Amino acid sequence: MRLVVQRVRRASVSVGGGAVASIGAGYLVLAGVGRHETSDGVAWLAQKVFHLRLFEDDHGLMNRSLSDAGGEVLVVPQFTLYADTRRGRRPSWAGAAPPEEAERWVDEFANALQNLGTTVRRGAFREHMEVELVNDGPVTLILETPGSPESARR
Repeated sequence: MRLVVQRVRRASVSVGGGAVASIGAGYLVLAGVGRHETSDGVAWLAQKVFHLRLFEDDHGLMNRSLSDAGGEVLVVPQFTLYADTRRGRRPSWAGAAPPEEAERWVDEFANALQNLGTTVRRGAFREHMEVELVNDGPVTLILETPGSPESARR
């Protein structure tokens, strides 16, 4: 699994002009799933995201976690994170998991985050989404399941 984690003041997802989900301060997490995902990897990523210290303390240092800051998470599925652009001009999506499999893993990730104690909202699978966000910082990280075949190629 490959994640792009952005600290936001707010974020929302809509489909066809209708609101699907929105959050206040927290993280917008774009989540791509590779073909070799495991429950251990998903659980590791949920723990990592939940405990990352990306929110500022009283001294302006990033010393507060999601739970310390009372932040929310908006998880948006994004298979394009597995684009292989090494050859040609058209990306290959061969490294991305099939939609049914990816949906299961993204749900497992979102559920794991929620079970850790944060509010989690979700984007929509197999839909053309409009994602709006107000970056805070900006603070943006890329996280990947440790030891995955995909991370070895990077």
